[in-house]
Amino acid sequence: MKLFRKLLVFSFFLLAVFTLPAQNKDSLAVVNAQWEIDSINGLVLKRYHFAHKECIQSNQFVCVLEIGPKAPYRLAFSYEPRRTPTTTHAVRHGAVAAINGSFFDMGKHHPICYLRINGEEVGENTPQAVDSVHRKYYQYGSMVIRKGRPVIFIPDSARNAERSMPDRNIMTAGPLLVYHGKLMPMRKDKTFVTSRHNRTAIGVKKDGTVLLVTIDGRMKESEGMSLQDFQKLMRYLGCYDALNLDGGGSTTMYVKGYPHEGRVNHPTDNGRYDFDGERGVSNCVLVLPREAKKQQQPQKK
Repeated sequence: MKLFRKLLVFSFFLLAVFTLPAQNKDSLAVVNAQWEIDSINGLVLKRYHFAHKECIQSNQFVCVLEIGPKAPYRLAFSYEPRRTPTTTHAVRHGAVAAINGSFFDMGKHHPICYLRINGEEVGENTPQAVDSVHRKYYQYGSMVIRKGRPVIFIPDSARNAERSMPDRNIMTAGPLLVYHGKLMPMRKDKTFVTSRHNRTAIGVKKDGTVLLVTIDGRMKESEGMSLQDFQKLMRYLGCYDALNLDGGGSTTMYVKGYPHEGRVNHPTDNGRYDFDGERGVSNCVLVLPREAKKQQQPQKK
């Protein structure tokens, strides 16, 4: 009987060892990676190329820009009426860093999620094929900028709920990846959710540190992530809240002073794993020095 109990305990131990692990292995790979780390006047840029399929059983190139709670920077949104590269958005507004923002219409160029900049509405949540109060899946999360810092939240389900909010700077995107420390349920939409793509997100740690994150994709060198994998990565990076932004060919991170006109990831709109495939986008999330003057009002559509 004692031998049986010992065998039973050992069996449970083996089961734990061999079933736990995919997720634990990925978290350990992220935590223990030999990140290339640069400190840039209060910002911390971390980059790593998981080149031997050790992250989610795939190759991944990950960029993380950390903005500490006391760093002398503020976040802002930008908008251009014609699609414009993220790097150009950043340079025009004097940003020290930037990522692409929320979703937009590739043909008409305007945002298809709610966007308000300095009190002016420049984008609204596009309706379903039949207009209703219900939102599209990429409109399930929002953030406002308060005192230069992002606050991520679940918006009201009414399609135009953001219009009643008093904040001067609001961006809607989605879905939410992490909210108050918990992974948010994901749909099984193969095209948008479960397939691997380039990804962009913004996250906030419990101590107020802001993370801007990009994942390169659609290449053998970096295959991209499903949203389920991406939300786990954001948790591994310590996010208490995290919001998915536009991805795919739009995914771009800019840091002032770096080679390749500041591009630190590999935008893939040219179908190659290099730094030259940047797509023009409608809007961006900017990192500005706190002493910088306010942006000009965005041009109307």
